[in-house]
Amino acid sequence: MNRQELIDAVAASTGESKASTGEALDAILEAVTSAVTRGETVQLIGFGSFSTGARSERTGRNPWTGETIKIPAAKTVKFTAGKSFKEAVNGA
Repeated sequence: MNRQELIDAVAASTGESKASTGEALDAILEAVTSAVTRGETVQLIGFGSFSTGARSERTGRNPWTGETIKIPAAKTVKFTAGKSFKEAVNGA
């Protein structure tokens, strides 16, 4: 399902217009992005939580040349599925 299909499904489910549903989806995504960027955790009970993680600097290897390279440290985004979401996916 892509973004437009999600908007269509939510609009059909709520009876709202696709335009207002798209605006609401954009606002939700912006709020989640802003919070996680600030280092906060966003918890949606039953669905899951978004948070930041850290990947330390490490040594890698260029597969073409075999040369050893240094891969810099980076921040990552983590999503942990909630209990209800996991149960729905697993059919429990």
